[in-house]
Amino acid sequence: TMSLWLLSAAILPDLVAEAGLGPGRAAALSSAVQIGFVVGALALAVHGTADRFDPRRVLAGSALVAAAANAALLVTPVGGALQIGLRALTGACLAGVYPVGMKIVVGWGTRDRGLLVGILVGSLTVGTALPHLLAFFGGPDWRATALLASGLAAGGGMLGLATGLGPFHARAAGLDPGALRLAWTNRRLRLAYAGYLGHMWELYAFWAWIGAAAAAAFASGLGAAAGDAARLVSFAAIALGGLLCIPAGWVADRIGKARVAQGAMLASGAAGLATAASFGGAWQLTAVLILLWGAAVIPDSAQFSALVADAAPPERAGSLMTFQTALGFTLTF
Repeated sequence: TMSLWLLSAAILPDLVAEAGLGPGRAAALSSAVQIGFVVGALALAVHGTADRFDPRRVLAGSALVAAAANAALLVTPVGGALQIGLRALTGACLAGVYPVGMKIVVGWGTRDRGLLVGILVGSLTVGTALPHLLAFFGGPDWRATALLASGLAAGGGMLGLATGLGPFHARAAGLDPGALRLAWTNRRLRLAYAGYLGHMWELYAFWAWIGAAAAAAFASGLGAAAGDAARLVSFAAIALGGLLCIPAGWVADRIGKARVAQGAMLASGAAGLATAASFGGAWQLTAVLILLWGAAVIPDSAQFSALVADAAPPERAGSLMTFQTALGFTLTF
């Protein structure tokens, strides 16, 4: 389902070429998903949706609506206001997939939550990377890429219905908007939120622009092949980070989630600085550094969310994790 997230970044060059979109319209297509996600996540957090209702149904319904909104891109004017609105709707629906999925997995354990959330975030990250790979195989026709992404999203939503709820799943009795105050009054939650905000500041700068930045860096050495190379490297970098979420989660359950998150942030910061310094040099070096940056930039995300699940009242964990993601994605604008 998360393959819908970075679809704009993957197909944006094709949209610009087809419709002659200006910088403002192109930026609107890219940012609409984030805006929709933040609005949707805030609404779900205040309402307590993931804690008050069956999260499997919330996830499945959100995924199916997101898939339909994305498929509608094929029959709307390229780059028009309607397409921007559809991307915003897609983002709002994805707020019912990512944090709601975390609510489901934390119900399956307490001592191994670093690994459980790591598996989920890793899977979502690989899904987020898929548009770059779909764009590579889909060729110049962005519509094929969009249709493939919608199909994957719909399939993911149906799988969500088949998921079980774990023995530690807790359901809230009713609406409690004041529960979100715990994000500030509970010190453990406050620190986990602060770390997550710093992580998000870097993450979406990387995810949103690495494809275009890689294409520019590869242009002098690869010429016309730079675009395809950038798509493959972007997919590999984001997917590699997703895969590393799993061993990072296993380690976090043994040495501490905060320690693993701190180490990942230090590594990704160093890799980001090195990648920036390599631009203008050998494209091969830049490609390797992009892969290292992608590997380090995401594993801390799962641990910050697992820390929230550990510190939150079980019946409010879904709302507090959703609120955490809403605040984090606000920084991506």
